[in-house]
Amino acid sequence: MLIFIALIMKASYKKYILNFKQPSGTSRGILKTKETWFVILELNGNQGIGECGLFRGLSIDDRPDYEDKLKWVCTNINLGLEVLLEELIEFPSIQFGLEMAFKSLESENTFELFPSKFTKSADSISINGLIWMGSEDFMKTQIADKIDSGFNCIKMKIGAIDFESEINLLKSIRNQFTSSDIELRVDANGAFHPSEALEKLKILSDFDLHSIEQPIKQGQHDEMASLCKKTPLPIALDEELIGVFDVTNKQELLQTINPQYIILKPSLVGGYRGTNKWIEYAENQNIGWWITSALESNVGLNAIAQYTYIKHTKMPQGLGTGGLFSNNFESPLKVKNGTLQYRKNVNWKFNL
Repeated sequence: MLIFIALIMKASYKKYILNFKQPSGTSRGILKTKETWFVILELNGNQGIGECGLFRGLSIDDRPDYEDKLKWVCTNINLGLEVLLEELIEFPSIQFGLEMAFKSLESENTFELFPSKFTKSADSISINGLIWMGSEDFMKTQIADKIDSGFNCIKMKIGAIDFESEINLLKSIRNQFTSSDIELRVDANGAFHPSEALEKLKILSDFDLHSIEQPIKQGQHDEMASLCKKTPLPIALDEELIGVFDVTNKQELLQTINPQYIILKPSLVGGYRGTNKWIEYAENQNIGWWITSALESNVGLNAIAQYTYIKHTKMPQGLGTGGLFSNNFESPLKVKNGTLQYRKNVNWKFNL
């Protein structure tokens, strides 16, 4: 007699608060902590770990029923990934956490999701150095530190101090380094008013910048389309992509605005699948793209980095956020000489 034993997957979740080593300034205010959630799968003695990188105030799934949805997912985990992802359209960070957890469960190594030269320590990922908002002196110090650390691409958040001071910072960099020495990107996080944006872009273009992210707030499609058409400086959409779930809406948004670049945060746009779709539509329109983290722990950053590497893009990516937190998980990830590296001889220490 044959006996069939159905293997039942178990799922649980847990909240975790990441603490910034020092308060970090954005146009939305000062960040001191970052909330994140983990989904843990268990099946036949194996474990899968995924991070649901909720970003309060930015994620479209920053909703009162977020934890209820996580409970529902864990209760219904045996519906399988395909069904769950369809049910989680409005929860992109949970979608990504589940993709990560299922990929982790089926992998030989819990944290090696996409084996490659990167995970074998044979190659690295070029990244930008991130300059947080703050006083002029504070930002100058950060810039000097990044350059001394070997970065040749710097991303500076603007819109918090007065525009003239920010221009002076850019001027001081360009007085020392040409665009062939240091690539400069700026991120306005929607800080400019549409009526002033084009004039500010003209001023910024004098500094031979690579691009500016989200110069005006998302949702102003006609104004953004006009800016992208007239701009002397390449524009990259970031927040504009958040909450655009429908395939047709994604295509229409890119066709309407026609930006020079889009920036993809898997936790905010529906994980690997959501990111793949945006890349497909962007490339169909000859729109450039790059991938960034969204202040996940090293677990989420690791999943994003390994995925990014297999996309074979040479442009500097936004993956240098792992060192921001005092209570991050020890991992093989390391930032060195303007690159993100994976040290295969370093073990993970993941303790919730």
